[in-house]
Amino acid sequence: MRTRNILRWALPCAFLLAAVSVFAAIDSREAAPHFNAKTLDGERFTNDSTKGKVVLLEFWATWCEYCATEAPFVDKINRDFASKGLLVLAVDVGESKKTVKKYLDQHPRTTKIVLTEDTNLAAMYEATVYPIYVVIDRDGYIAGTQRGAAGEDALRDLVASGGLEAEEKPESN
Repeated sequence: MRTRNILRWALPCAFLLAAVSVFAAIDSREAAPHFNAKTLDGERFTNDSTKGKVVLLEFWATWCEYCATEAPFVDKINRDFASKGLLVLAVDVGESKKTVKKYLDQHPRTTKIVLTEDTNLAAMYEATVYPIYVVIDRDGYIAGTQRGAAGEDALRDLVASGGLEAEEKPESN
């Protein structure tokens, strides 16, 4: 009799615990904040228009030496992964269009350039030191972030966190 009473109490508790466990396993990833961005070429991007793509946001400034060092890596990754669904938006933070265009005339980039005045991204990601990188996966969730320069391999790993496989680099002899 006592065993039967314990089972009457334990069985519902076990089901309740199982149900709570299921809800705890629901996706706890952080959704990327809603954004609007317009490139220097006039292209517009939002969360909705980038769904299905992996997005690499690069926050940079023309005066940032580390940003200048990393720019070729970002542009290379842009070329290497564009056909696999990568969209790179290089967000210049806090500088005028004239300053950025003058810089780009001397240091051309292959990535899409966005100015702070044409987006709300810099404020959303608290871009106050540079470079800062954020990867948003195909479903619109933040897959990874990196504050500071760390080289091409680190950027490839960061892009891989969004679901794009890092390509094997040929071994050097």
